Amino acid sequence: MTKPITKPVSATEDPFLWLEDRTSEQSLDWVHRQNEVTVGELQGDPAYQASFQTALDLMTAEDNIAVGTAIAGHVYNFWQDKTNALGLWRRTTVASYKTEKPVWETILDFDQLAAKEGIKWVFSGASRLYPDFSRCLLSMSPDGGDASEMREFDIESRSFIEGGFRAPASKSGFGWLDKETVIVSAAFEDADKTESGYPRVVKLWKRGTKLEEATPIFEAQKEDLAVGAGVEFDGDKRYVFLARTLNFFASHMFVRLPSGENRRLPLPDNTTDTAVFRDQFVFGVRSPWTAPDGTLCKPDGLYSLDLAKWAETGVLGPVETLFEPAYRVSISGLARTEDRLFISLMDNVRGKVLVCERKAGSWSMKPVALPENGTVGTSHAEHFGSSVSFSFTDFLTPSSIIWSDDNGETLETVKSQPARFDAGPLISEQFEARSKDGTMIPYFVVRRRDQKGPVPTLLYGYGGFEVPLLPGYAGVRGRLWLEKGNAYVQACIRGGGEFGPGWHQAALKGNRQNGFDDFAAVARDVVERGIATASSLGIQGGSNGGLLTGVSLTQHPELFGAVIIEVPLLDMLRYTQLPPGASWMAEYGDPSLPEDAEWLSAYSPYQHVEEGVAYPPVLLTTSTADDRVHPGHARKMAARLQEAGHARTLFFEETEGGHGGRGDRRPQAAQTAMKYVFLQRALGAKA
Repeated sequence: MTKPITKPVSATEDPFLWLEDRTSEQSLDWVHRQNEVTVGELQGDPAYQASFQTALDLMTAEDNIAVGTAIAGHVYNFWQDKTNALGLWRRTTVASYKTEKPVWETILDFDQLAAKEGIKWVFSGASRLYPDFSRCLLSMSPDGGDASEMREFDIESRSFIEGGFRAPASKSGFGWLDKETVIVSAAFEDADKTESGYPRVVKLWKRGTKLEEATPIFEAQKEDLAVGAGVEFDGDKRYVFLARTLNFFASHMFVRLPSGENRRLPLPDNTTDTAVFRDQFVFGVRSPWTAPDGTLCKPDGLYSLDLAKWAETGVLGPVETLFEPAYRVSISGLARTEDRLFISLMDNVRGKVLVCERKAGSWSMKPVALPENGTVGTSHAEHFGSSVSFSFTDFLTPSSIIWSDDNGETLETVKSQPARFDAGPLISEQFEARSKDGTMIPYFVVRRRDQKGPVPTLLYGYGGFEVPLLPGYAGVRGRLWLEKGNAYVQACIRGGGEFGPGWHQAALKGNRQNGFDDFAAVARDVVERGIATASSLGIQGGSNGGLLTGVSLTQHPELFGAVIIEVPLLDMLRYTQLPPGASWMAEYGDPSLPEDAEWLSAYSPYQHVEEGVAYPPVLLTTSTADDRVHPGHARKMAARLQEAGHARTLFFEETEGGHGGRGDRRPQAAQTAMKYVFLQRALGAKA
């Protein structure tokens, strides 16, 4: 159906390059006109207003779970509801948090701040000062994008510190070295940035001096992805870590010694899953590595070395095995309290948590007694205390928070979200589809238990950057889709992280087509099982998942009845020219290299739109404020589809929210309503 493009599209051949200009009057005028069409098409549907109100009500419900992090006797939480559109940063005591109605004290009201300063600030996090945690470096985005402004803030007085540390909006990073010194991963001026637009230089910024006077202590190369810096406390020891990140999956890690030397940890570039605990540096690897003492470190395992001894002597001692790899078991995260290390695992896409101790120079571990057959993770672990909390959910079980004040020994469910839809008639199942090369691809189906015959079905996928898709409760999806008798499918295709590094690497760079074939195989299997027909099967994906659905549209238009493409990458022959696209070359390849351009051109959706093809209805969405995946991808794809005569192409661009739709929940609810109304109309689902 499609023909490979053997060379990049030039500016003279591509009439839509002007849509890559994020803010020009010409491009924004085009966006405005396209949005009017989308609004007219979807918001004019009688089902839209009810769907919007339902989505907004659920997103801002007063009885949503307040997920919090415990620090020094308080639980901190960021909260949004109908009254607080931009949100409250607030805290309560641990004892109060466990009650049905905690008594919260507001630290910062972002709606009030926006009214005062005329900017819709979006909370981006806070770095607190050890050991009393009463001061923080507060980050907030002016539009929901990744670039954030930083200001020093006093939590006790609830105020920004006059004359304190402050830096303009950028993609820089900030952390405390001590009360008088901030570690800055700088990305302000061009000289400070990598080619991807991320920090290239680490600096020490002394109180009372200008940011421009900060002292450089560490640098990366211009072509590297970024640098990073952070302070880790381990008992009475403090480690300053520096990282030269080569790409998404490789980095060089250094420890800054008291002498001022930046000493590199003697570990492979692709080290992953790291933690510092009881003098040990815990790590995993993405490919097999033999340590100097002969220990074979394997992917999906965990290992440790004596960090304290190495920092003191420079000698790498024995490498110990903490966790042996197992079939289809992968590590999803590490967290620590003062006395325990917690390992979150995925076992065939179902969650487990192990708790580890280190005594007398050896490791011991046991499972935490958490619910089974769902998605389990560590919500927080108090680094300087013994509190830890866990989350549990699945497709049909509302989220809950399970709390422990004694390192996971005693567990108590302290928060449970109310049911948002009637799950009684529904069933969640796991199947497998055989991909083109014979690999079995797991996927989940949620549908009515008594389903007879095909129904409108939504298939969701991602498949990139070693990120897993896990079962999870979604009240809006349940209310607007499942309760109406429709089905939902979630595919665990290669490229994701459901089964660790190997599953990801099987669809990396030139192997990318494997992931696309996996998604098509799941679609066919869903139809063969009678869950849906091709005309009643819609697909949805965002970011890398938007690339997935864009490829699915151009490679297999006959398999689907509707396609939603959100904040996508689509022009893979120019993606490195749109910031920060160069940062993803380790995932996709470099289109300036002939070999890489060959495989990229074989699937790049933008170059494969053709006239005369019966494409299903398409909805493309993006954000003007998206500084992670440029809105030009979605704009150009919509224009090319329309130019090719595909009249059933709808395009919508939000002005705020960035890549993840952060900030005000009202625009988020509006887009959610649009998408479900689009699916209802395209697939013949009930309104």
